[in-house]
Amino acid sequence: MLVRGVRGLVRASNSRNSSFLGGLFGGSGNQKNDMSTVQEATFDYHPYKLHRLEDGPATSTSLTRDDALKIYHEMVTIRRMETAAANLYKEKAIRGFCHLCSGQEAIYSGMKAALREQDSVITSYRAHGFTYVMGVPVLGVLAELAGKKSGCVRGKGGSMHMYAKNFYGGNGIVGAQVPLGAGIAFAHKYKGDGGVNFALYGDGASNQGQVAEAFNLAKLWDLPVVFICENNHYGMGTSQERHAASTDFYKRGDYIPGIHVDGMDILAVREATRFALDYCPKNGPLVYEISTYRYHGHSMSDPGTSYRTREEVQEMRQTRDPITGFRDRIVGAGLAELSELKAIEAQVRKDVDADVKKAKADGELAVDELYYDIYENNLEGKIRGLNPWDRWEHKKTQTAVNL
Repeated sequence: MLVRGVRGLVRASNSRNSSFLGGLFGGSGNQKNDMSTVQEATFDYHPYKLHRLEDGPATSTSLTRDDALKIYHEMVTIRRMETAAANLYKEKAIRGFCHLCSGQEAIYSGMKAALREQDSVITSYRAHGFTYVMGVPVLGVLAELAGKKSGCVRGKGGSMHMYAKNFYGGNGIVGAQVPLGAGIAFAHKYKGDGGVNFALYGDGASNQGQVAEAFNLAKLWDLPVVFICENNHYGMGTSQERHAASTDFYKRGDYIPGIHVDGMDILAVREATRFALDYCPKNGPLVYEISTYRYHGHSMSDPGTSYRTREEVQEMRQTRDPITGFRDRIVGAGLAELSELKAIEAQVRKDVDADVKKAKADGELAVDELYYDIYENNLEGKIRGLNPWDRWEHKKTQTAVNL
């Protein structure tokens, strides 16, 4: 991992007014914390790789106990949710495409830990983790995957089309979210709201022409956008060495400054995000390469072992896992006890299992409801069905977001 040294900053009080564990397990926020007296610790890590920048993100950052426990709970929830999705797919409760993000949790939790109310995110079809951290509960994700009414878009979108406040998906077309992200950034600048857009794409999508076109306009107009290559080192089943003439994806912007980030280190991701929030409104776009790894195949139809060895995956799990690495660091710094982290894991497992049961028991939309909420303002009357002579009523039943 990037972090090598840890310095604990001990606070005097043993009690806390707002305990994350108290909220999680129903205890009082005023209960004494006898397990740990360290309320904040500072972590140092290696410098980032920079392109066309004199200075980059901070290489030292502090973390409070409450934030550490919240982040750990969040990452464990994403991992457990994706495991549940894999099982539902194998049971054929989920059909079609299903792209899992296990192993990449530090990107989602790290970025979310730094985002402000006015910032926005758009990503690829590997969107479950972001959907959760941007505000959709586990049930909303799993039910959406299963095509049920409790899904975040009522079962109409599935794995690749999930949305939330300031989260624009989940996009099924490879690389198409990148110019859309530039457009959202243009809206931030036009409205003057101070927001920054984060547009994520995979290493395979980095070779798309529309990515280069988005780079050009973003720099021409100095848009507040961070183009993030979420590099898990395989474009579907093709390694980066076989599909990219240059694997320095953070340099792909050429005239746009770039930063290489360790995506298995949640604190490195958080600080890189904070840097972008300060830099982009004043200076325009950045190109990030966040190096990560996915444990599953490209999608559930891909076993993920025909182009890489099981030993490679196992080694990454054992030596570079973002969750166990973070756990070891906060325990070593005295921010948490191993026993309470195990308790978080057990509670998450229980909660996700309960949501799986709810998703399975939920019903599907009636056929006529499939034609609801197509438009915010319907101007064409009845909606055409599968055949020209099939006409269906349109109703607005949901409150739109991101208008």
